[in-house]
Amino acid sequence: MKRITIHAALVACGIAGIVHADDTIPPPQRLEPVVVTATRSAQSPYDVAATINVVPAPPDGALNVNLSEMLASVPGILARDRQNYAQDEQLSIRGFGARSTFGIRGVRLYTDGIPASMPDGQGQVSHFNLGSADRVEVLRGPFSALYGNASGGVVQLFTADGGQPDELRAGLAGGSNGMLRADVGARGKNGTFDYNIDYTHFRTDGYRDHSAARRESGNAKLGWQIDDGKRLTLVLNTLDVPFAQDPLGLTRSQWKADPSQATSVADTYNTRKTVNQTQGGLVFDDSIDEHNSLRVMGYYGDRNVLQYLSIPKATQASQPGNSGGVVDLSNQYGGGDARWTWSGDFADRPFELAAGATYDNQHQHRTGYNDYVGDILGVRGDLRRDEIDRVFDFDQYVQATWKLADRWTVMGGVRHSQVKFNSDDRYITAGNPDDSGSKDYSATTPVAGVMFSASPSVHLYANYGKGFETPTFSELGYRNDGGPGLAFNLQPVHTRSTEVGIKLRPSDSTRAEFTVFRSDSQDELAVATNLGGRTTYQNIDRSRRQGFEASLSTQLADRLKLSLAYTRVQATFRSPFLTCVVAGCSRPDTPVAAGTGIPGVPGSYAYAALAWGADTGWQFGADATYNDKTPVNDTNSEYAPAYTTVGVSGGYVIDREHWRIHGFARVDNAFDRTYVGSVIVNDGNGRYYEPAPGRTFLVGVDLRWRD
Repeated sequence: MKRITIHAALVACGIAGIVHADDTIPPPQRLEPVVVTATRSAQSPYDVAATINVVPAPPDGALNVNLSEMLASVPGILARDRQNYAQDEQLSIRGFGARSTFGIRGVRLYTDGIPASMPDGQGQVSHFNLGSADRVEVLRGPFSALYGNASGGVVQLFTADGGQPDELRAGLAGGSNGMLRADVGARGKNGTFDYNIDYTHFRTDGYRDHSAARRESGNAKLGWQIDDGKRLTLVLNTLDVPFAQDPLGLTRSQWKADPSQATSVADTYNTRKTVNQTQGGLVFDDSIDEHNSLRVMGYYGDRNVLQYLSIPKATQASQPGNSGGVVDLSNQYGGGDARWTWSGDFADRPFELAAGATYDNQHQHRTGYNDYVGDILGVRGDLRRDEIDRVFDFDQYVQATWKLADRWTVMGGVRHSQVKFNSDDRYITAGNPDDSGSKDYSATTPVAGVMFSASPSVHLYANYGKGFETPTFSELGYRNDGGPGLAFNLQPVHTRSTEVGIKLRPSDSTRAEFTVFRSDSQDELAVATNLGGRTTYQNIDRSRRQGFEASLSTQLADRLKLSLAYTRVQATFRSPFLTCVVAGCSRPDTPVAAGTGIPGVPGSYAYAALAWGADTGWQFGADATYNDKTPVNDTNSEYAPAYTTVGVSGGYVIDREHWRIHGFARVDNAFDRTYVGSVIVNDGNGRYYEPAPGRTFLVGVDLRWRD
């Protein structure tokens, strides 16, 4: 009932906010994009001494359901649609986050400044509502450390502000494998009040067997301009996944035989997931005077997950400490951020200083159950785990930007982070001792950078910084020595990162960037054992991620645009260690040599796209994606093969005074290649491969009505 009420409230807010505006519609203005993620103040990405890209909101004419649709043109970031809505998308930046088998780790996630990453560093993007989005900002490199724990990079989605003219939106798209997206939204402004409401329904039968899913997503951004200097913004978000079947990964031989199949145990245990989440955030901005401003943000959310796994009945019955095959998580989370900014002159040169503090808190009730009752499998059985997990962080940060000369700009900052874990075990039996415990992690992470404007069209920059990443609660779940309690012996990963780059703007229609980067990590986290459906982790002395990124966007002709992106990354363990490679391995016994590739990271990946058309009339496009072969385990004994796919699209736009219609069609994997779209690294059963679909089709129509 609560979810239905929130869904109705979002729609009601949109309907109530529709007002009449003047019939005169001003012509659209094309403005230089700005970013705030790197410096926490609005600046052109061209003038920032860091590697940051801004991706405009997804246009009409796409599915607009998965964040990966928006990020293909950004070098350095690898976003994979797993075709598995029980496991969310995969997201890694320069090799950070690639080890995650579910959720997103090693990358900080935000929506409208509200964290989508928990204090332990694990996050998800399933609640990112693209229908209401204005842009996505992607920050890579050392300056991402100013966002705290697990900041191998930062991805932040911003919802568009409401404005004039008032607008109603509706869209419908459908295609292969029973895919359907339907959404409705409203944007507008009435005096000091503005709004942006969107509600999206998505469902699919799935390309693979046992991979059907349904998802409802709603987002509302409501703003009040209190006076010329004060603004209050309310952001409400809801996500409901009533079911998402999990087909699990395939072995190489299974993938070769039939990539559309599900693993047999997926049907046997009816592996699936249910998720519901609601959250709200309130942001107060105050331009105190010409030099001082204040921003205060508070948020609270509730997320519940029920997941049925495929741990064999015999394993659950024979191991007293096994948590069972049903995971039930109840999460309440919240926090806030307060930031003061001063801008003026220092030594007669422009200077800006920002200082703030953040607090985030997660309270998780985790229970586990057998996934059988008698001979009936895939149902909730006896209790096997019951614990209260708490984690919070309290961070303080300061950063500054100083234009010390006409051509020179320096940036710097430091963040102090404290992350505290506490686990209260409530399931204690003769075969399962008390696993309660606590652990504190802390780190101070400085960063500094410099930019030199060689000319108006050439900017050079370099920066250096330190970062850190704590283990997540999932990685702390079991000790790798078989002892009682959580794995609080794990150490955080500490990283030193450097990058040097050049940004080019030879004309208003051409932009290019080239960046060389290197990150050296101490105490890298890697798999230690796989036993009875449980994975444990260990610290590896040293690892390295290095390479380069290149991108180009240019207008080849009046209606023809070219976009290119290329990433080369070498991610390796720099110290030898022992690991497990098979299920049932109770202690590390297989050597991994120094120089072995970190699994989940392809050696290179690239994207190219051509788009032809104007704002109205016919539009056509073609794009190609390349991924190098990808190691799937720590020993690099198997790889997912390299692949190239091609997509083509077309559509027609009719734009009148009050309404706009865009009919479109798209074909993905036009040459019907068989390939692995994503991998499950270090899967204990050797089921590393998640196949992507063959040739697929999408058709749809998006409507806008302007008052």
